[in-house]
Amino acid sequence: DVVETQEHYKSRWRSIWIMYLTMFLSSVGFSIVIMSVWPYLQKIDPTADASFLGWIIASYSIGQMVASPLFGLWSNYRPRREPLVISTAISVAANCLYAYVHVPHSHNKYYMLTARALVGFGAGNVAVVRSYIAGATSLTERTSAMANTSACQAVGFILGPVFQTCFTLIGEEGVTWKFLCLQLNMYTTPVLFGAVLGVINIILIFAIFREHRVDDMGRQYKSINSDGEGSDVLDQNTEGSIDHVAVVALNILFFVILFVFAVFETIATPLTMDMYSWTRKEAVFNNGIILSAIGIESVIAFMVVKTLAKKTGERAILHAGLLIVLIGFFILLPWGKKLPNIQWQDIKNNSIPSTAPSEMLAPFWSLPELQLPSNHTEPVGCPVAQSWCLNTPMIYLAQYISSDVLIGLGYPVCNVMSYTLYSKVLGPKPQGVYMGWLTASGSGARILGPVFVSQIYTHLGPRWAFSLICGVVVVSLLLLEIVYKRLIAFSVRYGRIQE
Repeated sequence: DVVETQEHYKSRWRSIWIMYLTMFLSSVGFSIVIMSVWPYLQKIDPTADASFLGWIIASYSIGQMVASPLFGLWSNYRPRREPLVISTAISVAANCLYAYVHVPHSHNKYYMLTARALVGFGAGNVAVVRSYIAGATSLTERTSAMANTSACQAVGFILGPVFQTCFTLIGEEGVTWKFLCLQLNMYTTPVLFGAVLGVINIILIFAIFREHRVDDMGRQYKSINSDGEGSDVLDQNTEGSIDHVAVVALNILFFVILFVFAVFETIATPLTMDMYSWTRKEAVFNNGIILSAIGIESVIAFMVVKTLAKKTGERAILHAGLLIVLIGFFILLPWGKKLPNIQWQDIKNNSIPSTAPSEMLAPFWSLPELQLPSNHTEPVGCPVAQSWCLNTPMIYLAQYISSDVLIGLGYPVCNVMSYTLYSKVLGPKPQGVYMGWLTASGSGARILGPVFVSQIYTHLGPRWAFSLICGVVVVSLLLLEIVYKRLIAFSVRYGRIQE
């Protein structure tokens, strides 16, 4: 039997490539301004402080968390083109709002908060993207397609800051179009560029994107939201109930995976400043290089895992990915005896807490060194206000780099395998809502991760922070072992296809 015509096959994959582009642009929308939010916020509203910056960064994930299930539900009952176009249009409008947040005479920071929240709301379309790809691919195509989707997302996160760097050549003043009340500068041009990309994306969705659904064998059939597109093939494989235990377990595992990576991203700059006496500029520059290298490593991992999964299966690779992440954080624990350098300014200003720990009574030769910066303008080293600096061994640079490499390898592997297993467990039924919940769980992890690590790290230090992370990963590995046999494709579970 002919599974599908050549024309249908080409149309189906053209539509999938449009989904890849949508995923890429969604991640670019987040990362293209991430480096410039703080200086732009300080420029437009001097009343904004660092804590408000945290809310602005988190607003993107909050918006995405709210929107994902809604767009997913919409895509289950209506043509997917509708939520895709509307969500992208919201992102375009939000980017334009971001370019105009300097215009009001007051409360500018709240306009910026609203703009970033709406950009995140528009990014809720990733649930629609992944549900479409899950429904438009056979079991044999699924892992590769999900890996490509995650790779496009990763490339977007990598190239966003690159675009931002290029636009810095315009400068802070740039060009002002008074008749439009628009300033084209290094802060506004990136978002306007993102808005133009969004308009192009909408045009391509109308021109090229078509509704397609195939079953696990690759046979096409008309879906409830296909608006006449597709072919009338009996939908005989949708009978049977979804294994909700496996669904909940994968949501928890996905939350843990994004939680630990959010922790890793958040802690990188303060950790390196405390441990290696790097200045703010050095920390941003050096970690930027490291994170870029990790991004390239992740893209390579996405590509390799497609081939590897065909030989070992998704469950084994997910297990291996979690083990790699666990080893990465285990290496990051303080193991040596040398203490980090202490900021000289804290000592100079007599800001050592009067309730200093007992270690402060130790002989002088066992106390950490005081770090005197060459420029004498910016204090560097571990602030004595963090009492753990006085008794917790430093994390050596080799440890940090090794941990970066391992986490940068384990995270993309876990990410792809979670999405792939999730889509296979759900089977041929519409997956919009379920994909929305999975995306929402990831957004929640990106909100809670930075809050968790900032509190634990500041008050208890890296030993407690990374030990707790190791414990969370160990628990997730135990959960994976418990549900391991249940993480099978819908069609395999009901005996329609052999695993």
